[in-house]
Amino acid sequence: MLRLGLFSCIVMTFVFSALNCSSGQEASKQGDQVTIEQKVQHFQPPKMENNPYDSLLTLDFILGKFDPTEHPQFSKIPAKYTDKEGIMMHTDALAAFEKMAAAAEDAGYKLVIRSAARNFKYQRSIWEAKWSGKRILSSGINAAEDISEPTLRAKEIMKYSAMPGASRHHWGTDIDLNAFDNAYFESGKGKLIYDWLIKNANQYGYYLVYTAKGDQRPTGYEEEKWHWTYKPISKYLTAFAREQLRDSTLTNFSGSEVAPQLNVVSNYVLGIAPNCH
Repeated sequence: MLRLGLFSCIVMTFVFSALNCSSGQEASKQGDQVTIEQKVQHFQPPKMENNPYDSLLTLDFILGKFDPTEHPQFSKIPAKYTDKEGIMMHTDALAAFEKMAAAAEDAGYKLVIRSAARNFKYQRSIWEAKWSGKRILSSGINAAEDISEPTLRAKEIMKYSAMPGASRHHWGTDIDLNAFDNAYFESGKGKLIYDWLIKNANQYGYYLVYTAKGDQRPTGYEEEKWHWTYKPISKYLTAFAREQLRDSTLTNFSGSEVAPQLNVVSNYVLGIAPNCH
C-alpha cells in the first residue's frame, strides 16, 4: 500500500509538471506575438549610475511635451544674458552658463542667449510655418512652393530646424549664442568669441553640438557654430533618447509621416559631435 501511494504521488507530480510546461510554452508563444512598438512602449531602462537627473528620463520630457515655465527644474534666464523675453532653461545649465558668461566678460566678450528651451508646441509652430511656406528658409527657399515631395521638403527644412519632438532645445540644456549665422563666427568679434568658446566652454560643461560634417559627424543638421549643450545633463538625455525614442513616436505635425523614412532619431537626434554623447 505504501509503495502504491508513493507511485501515485510520483505520477501526479509528473502530470502537474507537464501541464505547467505546456502552459508556459503557450504563454511564450503569445509573448512572441507582442510587437516591437509594444515592447518599446513598456520598456523601462535601468537608472543610470550616479545620475542626478533620473526624474527627467521620460518620453514626455524628451519630446518636449511639458511647459518649461511650470517645470520645477527650469528657471527664467535673467535679462542680462538674453535678448528674448521670458525664455527658460534648466536651472543647473543656467548656473553653469552664468559662470561661463562672467569669465567671457572678463576676457572682453559678451555672450547672449538667443534661444533656449522650446517645448513641443513651440517647435511645432516653427516647423509648421516652414512646412507651409509661411516662413522662408534661411536658404531663401519657400519649402511649400518649391518642394512638393514630402521627404525632400522635410530634409531641406531639417538642414537647420528639428522636427517637433526631435529637438534638443526641448531639454532646457541647449542654447543658441549671439547669432544664427556661421559667417558671424568666422570673422571679426564673432570669431574671437567663437575661439574663446572653443578653448574655454568645456570647462563649464558646454560643448558644441553640430560641428562641421565629416567622418566624425556624417549625418544630422548642418554645422551650427552657435548651438551649445550643457553636457552634464544632456548626456543622460541623449542616452535615454537612444534607448527610448523612435521615429514612430514623432507625430502630430505636418510631414511627420516621413520621419521613419529619414531615420530621424539615428540621423538627426543622434547625429551630433562625438564628444556630446
